[in-house]
Amino acid sequence: MCAAFALLVLGTGPAAADPALIGAPGVGDPYYPLDGNGGYDVSHYDLAVDYDPPTHQLRGTAGIEARAVQPLARFNLDFRGPEVRMVTVNGQPAGFAREGEHELVVTPLLPLPAGLPLRIVVDYAGEVADTEGEGWTYAPSGGAFAVGQPHSASSWYPLNDTPLDKATFTLRASVPDGWEVMSTGARTRHEVRDGKLLTTWETRQPVIGYLTTMAVDHFTFLENRRPDGTPVLSAFAPESEHNREDEQRVPEILDFLENLYGPYPFEVAGGIYVDAEIPFSLETQTRPTYAPWTDLNTVVHELAHQWWGDTMSVRQWSDICLNECFASYTADYLWIERIDGADVDTKYRETVGKYRDDTEFWEYALADPGVGNEFTSVYYRGPLFLHALRKLIGEDVFFAALKDFVTAHRDGHASMPEFREFLQTRTSMPLKDFLAEWLDGTRAPRDAFLYPGTLGG
Repeated sequence: MCAAFALLVLGTGPAAADPALIGAPGVGDPYYPLDGNGGYDVSHYDLAVDYDPPTHQLRGTAGIEARAVQPLARFNLDFRGPEVRMVTVNGQPAGFAREGEHELVVTPLLPLPAGLPLRIVVDYAGEVADTEGEGWTYAPSGGAFAVGQPHSASSWYPLNDTPLDKATFTLRASVPDGWEVMSTGARTRHEVRDGKLLTTWETRQPVIGYLTTMAVDHFTFLENRRPDGTPVLSAFAPESEHNREDEQRVPEILDFLENLYGPYPFEVAGGIYVDAEIPFSLETQTRPTYAPWTDLNTVVHELAHQWWGDTMSVRQWSDICLNECFASYTADYLWIERIDGADVDTKYRETVGKYRDDTEFWEYALADPGVGNEFTSVYYRGPLFLHALRKLIGEDVFFAALKDFVTAHRDGHASMPEFREFLQTRTSMPLKDFLAEWLDGTRAPRDAFLYPGTLGG
């Protein structure tokens, strides 16, 4: 250990750093201000993970390709996983320290100029804890999987954990022979060598950390292919085999969603069915992670997220309606209307009639539900908002606007304010008051907005 490096490890370096040369420990999301980090932008994660299910021991090497966007004497990564053994920056040893719930503070040997390409490597190892659905999660079979929203990835690898910094992702996983691994993206390696299963997964379109996963179990597989040639690979943990029938409909569901929202945005598809009793399923990119209670509605919902939430991601967590309102409307209204022939106008009227005077139903604003309340009103009021909007502006304008908006933000980000502004460009009808009452209000909209168009007569 060189003297300069020793000083950095002991913390002398950071204390002396010019504040202008320190990357911010968070990007200032209104709900989770310490999520993400300032000072650099990530382009790719190359993650090598060895996991031993019986002992829960995980050894990882995270290679992070990034670029400094300001001069940096110090910067942070988000990580709450096993013990960090070593950090290097551009091949040189770097100082590091763990702070708070998820901050890994890295001090390079020498300050980094703005614009410099960075190769950050973090070696870590130890027992990885069971977060019970907020990251790395143990499965009843003895396996494990990573799942959680808004946080998951930092429980098993270091990253810039913010929706604003999307990057491509490679996972090179090894587990004892007899176990299987599933992840997002294309599987480019799958072989047993020296008692280990070695797999590689390539997510070639940019992805947010919570939409990546690694799942280890005694999986069985279902392989399918869409008419356009898109490969569909799905996996089932031992107690989730009953989900095969619904999963076989993935090509049909993706065709349905393409007709609504434009071409499927990724090169592969499928699903990962775990058997832990988690209370949610999650739209992990290209291959959603499903709880064992999953039904067809859930599959449609999570696949709709491949457009609304995955290829087009939120800018901040208050924009969550862009994910959940649209996926819920797709599954709860559009699928049953177009595939099952349901009368969704009647469904809408019955729901509004039941809850119109229920103050709790209207408690959380769709456009800003508040920290800890992200996953509430967007599911049950979001579909009502979109159906009312559809009836107000008309079928043609509504469906064209949705397709054009999500297509324009492919592989990028969007916000609720952007969506509101975009809608107004597609119609001469004034929308300000309608959108304000539905999205910002915490009580039922007035009758004219609650029963627009044919809903009122």
